[in-house]
Amino acid sequence: MHNSVKYKILFSVLALVSFFETNAQCAMCRAVLESEEGQSAAQGINDGIVYLMALPYILVGGIGYLIYKKFNTSKK
Repeated sequence: MHNSVKYKILFSVLALVSFFETNAQCAMCRAVLESEEGQSAAQGINDGIVYLMALPYILVGGIGYLIYKKFNTSKK
């Protein structure tokens, strides 16, 4: 495997696993949750949104890796 391909794969993996704190709430959810006194529900909903956003990328990446391994293994 060429070095540039290795670096692209490494960069892709690091980009998928490096999550920064984000504010992923929609405007309506934010308006409703900001009126609440405690911010625990808002934080929970925000974490849930980020989790639901990341899961498809992880699944597609895993399937892509399995396809890559299937076609690039040496046949005996």
